[in-house]
Amino acid sequence: MRTSEAVEAYLAHVADVRRLSSATVRAYRADLAALVAAIGDRSLSDVEVDDLREWQWAATKAGQSKATAARRASTVRGLFGWAVEQGHLTHDPSQRMVSPKRGRTLPAVATADALEAVLRDAAALAEGGDALALRDHALLEVLYGSGARVSEVCGLDLDDVDHERRTLRLRGKGDKERVVPYGLPAERALQAYLVRSRPVLQARAQSPTPDEGQSARPAVRPVRPAPGAERAVFLGAKGARLGPRAVHTLVSRTLAPRVGVEALGPHALRHSAATHLLDGGADLRAVQEILGHASLGTTQIYTHVSAERLREAYRLAHPRA
Repeated sequence: MRTSEAVEAYLAHVADVRRLSSATVRAYRADLAALVAAIGDRSLSDVEVDDLREWQWAATKAGQSKATAARRASTVRGLFGWAVEQGHLTHDPSQRMVSPKRGRTLPAVATADALEAVLRDAAALAEGGDALALRDHALLEVLYGSGARVSEVCGLDLDDVDHERRTLRLRGKGDKERVVPYGLPAERALQAYLVRSRPVLQARAQSPTPDEGQSARPAVRPVRPAPGAERAVFLGAKGARLGPRAVHTLVSRTLAPRVGVEALGPHALRHSAATHLLDGGADLRAVQEILGHASLGTTQIYTHVSAERLREAYRLAHPRA
């Protein structure tokens, strides 16, 4: 079996059998395509550990980060481990690869006061009745109020929301489902968006908007929403399901003036939600369930964030610090 054939078979395995997310499969594909390009599309049984090490070394000289190198090594180990299990190989050369240790970095976290100001500003803009302002306010409240990943919020359908119990049914990594609660402010913003904004955005998918200064041209076909857009909770400006990139742009633009550049991106809201839950006395395992972490060890990083905040408060306030 040639290396490229093994890669395709392995990607099919992780997608169909292990049911990893499409984003993870894309990342695996990119990593393994880089490997094939570097070592050549030879027989998989001819690949030796020296080939893998040379590939690693070339990437390191090109400026590859430790985190990327560790991820790529893990991907390659997955490929060769699968090949041995399937009987395509008798030995696994990737077991002798060395992965760089990733430095432990604490996630960027916004203070509760800073986020309160961000959400207050978003609510003030939404009061004007603009469809996008109403959507943006609801989106920010749901992201922070549920601690969900941006992909999970973008994938929400209308029947995933239980307004009576104030819970969301989220589809996380590997298509695993979980139900998480969200707060009353998020419910109010979500209801306002669904009643006053979503129908407006949905209607935009049915009729084209002429350019400024030009008359409407009947020959122009209306924009078709993406499949499933009629069920999507959050819609874009043209009526299609809202995508992660648009959410990242929105959150970055909104958080930057209040929080600072280090906290940009939707994941900053997830980090902040987790840290604030723990600061408020939430049980670590409950936070693990809310975030959808497979391992409690992943959630424990937020205890370090809280400890850092306590140390900083102590340093600033205690006379003997």
